[in-house]
Amino acid sequence: MNEESTNEPISRQALNKIIQKYTTPVRGKAVWQITNTLIPYAALWAAAILLIRNGYSLWWVLIPILIAAPFLVRIFVIFHDCCHSSYFKSKWANSITGYLGGILTFTPFVDWQQAHIHHHATAGNLDKRGVGDIWTLTVEEYIAAPRIKRITYRIFRNPLFLFGCGPAFVFLILQRFSQKGIQHKGRFSVYLTNLAILSIALLAGSLIGFKSYLIIQLPITILAATLGLWLFYVQHQYEEVYWARNEVRDSLKAALEGSSYYKLPKIAQWFTGNIGLHHIHHLNPSIPNYNLQPCHDEIQKLQHIEPLGLRKSLKSLFIHLWDEETKKLISFKAMRLIRKARRKSDKAD
Repeated sequence: MNEESTNEPISRQALNKIIQKYTTPVRGKAVWQITNTLIPYAALWAAAILLIRNGYSLWWVLIPILIAAPFLVRIFVIFHDCCHSSYFKSKWANSITGYLGGILTFTPFVDWQQAHIHHHATAGNLDKRGVGDIWTLTVEEYIAAPRIKRITYRIFRNPLFLFGCGPAFVFLILQRFSQKGIQHKGRFSVYLTNLAILSIALLAGSLIGFKSYLIIQLPITILAATLGLWLFYVQHQYEEVYWARNEVRDSLKAALEGSSYYKLPKIAQWFTGNIGLHHIHHLNPSIPNYNLQPCHDEIQKLQHIEPLGLRKSLKSLFIHLWDEETKKLISFKAMRLIRKARRKSDKAD
């Protein structure tokens, strides 16, 4: 019996050795993925422009816009792989594709790359939250926080805020500025991306009119941003997610249990570039997205992770605080019950 088929515990290093072959980029797969993403995306833009120019109702224009948004999510997944230098073997190919993908998705390549690598290094670490993740407080932190902080946190974690104005704010405004502590190359990528976005907007405005450009660009960007934020949210915000203090954090558990296996319908998995197999991505971010599913299908030790389905994932909208006692994300309602029980216990003492 080989190592892959046993149920015995295995170290992260040993498991990474088993899956090492999937980290090799395949140029043909990468080029084909870019082709079957960018060409339809450009065609949908062209269709939207033609509909506007021919005086069709905005309801008709909405059809190519709605279809284009998932393609932009797929472009972001390609961009994301380039940030890990996993999409192509060539560093230059990853950088060029990453910069171009970043311009299309309104995301500066190096700036986002540096923050995202930090996210991978600290995922599941309660003592190192705050960079590249969703703001999450523990029950104790929330109870001890000043009233204004608790109110702010509740607003932030409200789905209407998080997935309402949140995506537009992040992709249209926040990412126009470099993140705190980012090095010079990161700041340069912000300036270059902003200049490219402005240049495209001016060119598009001169060719099709600024109104037409905004009618198409803004809805596509905001819809794609909302879908992308939801994917990122559910990848690390679910009831059984793994979090631990720095001194006891297990990096293998942080990867396989601190990142979800979001099992999506095939068409949704295609548009999201297999990123639902996020536990494997966090185990080894050098695996390009087009190798994630083969890796999962062929490595038995990766198949014991319980998938998170669409219906169950919606529960993530209503859990907000990490409870260090039960080691689960819980709701504000559950937190109130905990506080009530503690008060009763204190009175009894």
